[in-house]
Amino acid sequence: MIPKECKRLAEVDFPIAAVSKHSAREKSIRHGHPSTFHLWWARRPLAACRGMLLALLLPDPSDEQCPEEFKTKVRKILPRVQGAVGTSDKDLRHELLRFIADFTNWDNSTNQPYLEAARALVRAAYGNETPLVADPFSGGGSIPLEALRLGCDAFASDLNPVACFILKAMLEDVPRHGAGLGAAIRELGTKVNAVAERELSELYPRMSQGDRPIAYLWARTVTCDNCGAEIPLLRSFWLTKKASRKQALCASVVKHKESPPTIEFSIVEPRRDSDVRTGTVTRAKATCLSCNTTLQPERVRIQLRAQRGGADVQFDSNGGRIGGARMLSVVCLGRDGGRTYRLPNSKDYEGVFKAQKLLKKISSDGTIPNEPLPPHNTNCFRIPNYGISRWCEIATARQNIALGVLARCSREVAKDGTAAGLLPTAALAISRCSDFNSSLNSWSVSGEFVRSTFARQALSMVWDFCETVPTSPESGGYLGAIEWIARVVDELERARLQPGQVQMADARECPLPDKSAQIWFTDPPYYDAVGYAELSDFFYVRLKRAFPDHPILRDPFDSSNPLVHKLRECVQDENYNSLEGTPKDKAYFETSMALVFGEGRRVVADDGVGAVVFAHKTTEGWESLLSGMVSGGWVITGSWPISTERPGRLRSQDSAALATSVHLVCRPRSANAGIGDWADVLHELPHRVGEWIERLQSEGIRGADLVFACIGPAMEIYSRYRRVEDAEGREVPLGGDPSASEPYRRGFLAYVWETVGRLALEQVLGTAEARARNGASGALEEDSRLTALFLWTLQTTETESGDTETDSSDEDDDEEKGTPKKKKAGFALIYDVARRFAQPLGIHLDKWEGRIIETEKGVVRLLPVAERAMQLFGDADVSAISRRIEQDVKASRNYTFAFMQDVAAPPEIKPRGRQRAPATGAAVQEAPTVQTVTTLDKVHAAMLLQASGQANGLRAMLKEEQQRGPDFLRLANALSALYPKDSEEKRLLDAMLLAVPR
Repeated sequence: MIPKECKRLAEVDFPIAAVSKHSAREKSIRHGHPSTFHLWWARRPLAACRGMLLALLLPDPSDEQCPEEFKTKVRKILPRVQGAVGTSDKDLRHELLRFIADFTNWDNSTNQPYLEAARALVRAAYGNETPLVADPFSGGGSIPLEALRLGCDAFASDLNPVACFILKAMLEDVPRHGAGLGAAIRELGTKVNAVAERELSELYPRMSQGDRPIAYLWARTVTCDNCGAEIPLLRSFWLTKKASRKQALCASVVKHKESPPTIEFSIVEPRRDSDVRTGTVTRAKATCLSCNTTLQPERVRIQLRAQRGGADVQFDSNGGRIGGARMLSVVCLGRDGGRTYRLPNSKDYEGVFKAQKLLKKISSDGTIPNEPLPPHNTNCFRIPNYGISRWCEIATARQNIALGVLARCSREVAKDGTAAGLLPTAALAISRCSDFNSSLNSWSVSGEFVRSTFARQALSMVWDFCETVPTSPESGGYLGAIEWIARVVDELERARLQPGQVQMADARECPLPDKSAQIWFTDPPYYDAVGYAELSDFFYVRLKRAFPDHPILRDPFDSSNPLVHKLRECVQDENYNSLEGTPKDKAYFETSMALVFGEGRRVVADDGVGAVVFAHKTTEGWESLLSGMVSGGWVITGSWPISTERPGRLRSQDSAALATSVHLVCRPRSANAGIGDWADVLHELPHRVGEWIERLQSEGIRGADLVFACIGPAMEIYSRYRRVEDAEGREVPLGGDPSASEPYRRGFLAYVWETVGRLALEQVLGTAEARARNGASGALEEDSRLTALFLWTLQTTETESGDTETDSSDEDDDEEKGTPKKKKAGFALIYDVARRFAQPLGIHLDKWEGRIIETEKGVVRLLPVAERAMQLFGDADVSAISRRIEQDVKASRNYTFAFMQDVAAPPEIKPRGRQRAPATGAAVQEAPTVQTVTTLDKVHAAMLLQASGQANGLRAMLKEEQQRGPDFLRLANALSALYPKDSEEKRLLDAMLLAVPR
């Protein structure tokens, strides 16, 4: 066994770059990857979990407490996969870290030599006692799955029944079944699909033997208030936009004397993209194809509410369409396996009419999910706005019938003794299939496949949707769901896992006994980031019909609740109250998390280790997490940021979105922990954080990722004590008022932010900036320091993933209110983060509001140089400004800029009088009428001269600034290094610097 005093690898070193690379790569791995077993939101990358778990489990060979027996065994194990090991303990640590890096590669996850070596390393550390890994927020199961892969015992718990159902299938059923499960699942799926296809054949009619529909493309419709024409709600008229074959819909208006105009469609092959008209709906505004009248969002919503969302067709008694959803095209499977498109006819509608009649017959037998949706709009639910109030209304009548038939056929086929154990997997296949069989699916015109209902962690309205044929072997069908699951099972079979233990449990009341787990490793929820319980109702209502007798698919706390339990869920959701009747607000979430960390401390052994994954973007989020960990009895001993996001995602561009998830390593704090001296803590802080910044930068960690990762080593200094006191015996808390001057009021984290900011400025602008607050000579002005710190925080962590696909959320987000706003140029940072950095460094954000920054809705925008042209030059022609600068230089006069004048300026560039306070409550102050020129103003002016091609004025200015001192070029070079490489600012700076006289 590992001695209690011995440090684990995760506390001293970790192969960040390699694990980050493999974690990011997982985003593009599909076939056989456990993430494709069934959808779960915010699933952790397996590579990150596998690497971190192994580092948590293994002792550091360089630690003097590390058993010699362990080191001897390791020297025999590692050569099996990576060659000879050096003679020193340091060599041994290096080889262990190299093994961890290699083993996180997906290609090695089922490689037998690597698997055997990893499990042998764990046995070498723990002997005959298999370590237990506990995860109280197991969700998609990445952590417990990787624990089983390493040969550990795994206890996976979650309060969510859908998560537990997935976990039981993956962690218990698959390992227990043994070899051949994948083949058995495929055989079961083929039988179920054949029976269902016979039953559903009348609902999906074929026009001829060669005509095989695989999908139907629909549009919801509203009526024009002006001319009465029907408006099909289309985002795009394209059917397919492949380079080799392009097809689109073409609309024509047919006028009638005594009735409203009608719209007819044809299918064309456009010569140019511009020949295809734009869609009829944008952000809930609909445009009539006949008279071009625009219906405002509320009118669209009123009409769709009357149609219960508008996904179903309205028929007369003879089956003739009179309104509702309109079929635009039928997608068929061509002889060559490709897609063909044809217009719909009466026979296509006949199958829909039959489905509606059948639905009325069975509507009361429990087959159809009539459970209510949340009546309110939330971050993850926007569809109640459109009259969708029950889960069955998300799907069309035909989709409800088909999913019900598949569920019944699965139960009937699985009655056979050999297949009875496969019913959970068959139920998961139907649940997975439902993700591609709702009226919230859209058609991919570039890939010619149906997109998932959950294109994001929300249910949002989709105007023109795709209905698949669920018994088709093509995209979105039941057989496809079976195959995805079977491929994962094949992959897990190669890993030869032992079964884990899964239990539905509240993380605040863990069923494990005291000190029973060696590793407590979890990825907790983050406030209201994901509404897990509400979203998972989508799958829950299908699962409990596919497997009605499964004990997990019922609320253990309220037998009358037909949906997923929400009162105990550890999230911030003020639409619900907790069991005690209190609102589930921010305070509720933070209190709940503190209880969870306390339970973790109880469950983990005294010589055990914990790890918590965190990726929250606000300082308040970090403060509450850390407070919970410290009050729960944990000492933070390590902090490792692992890149988990795609480098090309839209959300990361020009903003401080985190690309990494920080893994905080912690140990149970001893009951005998002493009281820390504040002076000692404060003295150690810059050295510890400075070392960490250098280390992380060497691994390619940048910007906000680096900032938050530095909190870990800082917390190691603070959390090792029961409490920290100043010289007067007053406790220095973790958090407090950052604007206070006394440590016992200000709080430790304010000093952490200050230290990181000072070190960053020292690094990018020179050592004088570190002393700027104390009036040190040689420091640049506030605006230069603010700009440099802003850009330093916005740097992005380097990733090596080949997956550069951009986020498609802008295409799928159809229902945002109003017209989409064009994103403002510049760079954005959360106000709280900017304030935390600026305040302790003597930078007053309000002083620079409207001059170099703009604050709106809690976000600070660094103005692009182009937006400062009016401030600096006013209405004058740039060539005149250039000549004036030349004259000023010749006459040895200082430059003057427009904002320095006493005269009134246009409103958009007028020097501020009384400022509007930001939403976060920044102070209101009077701005001076006349402002002085700063080094940053001069740099920006030179960049604008460069942009306008004013070479003479630019050369004169550069020569003058060189003679005045080093500040101008020092700042220009620093900003060139900080601006994103593809930005206009960097291009101008680099061109300007080339013009500097040598």
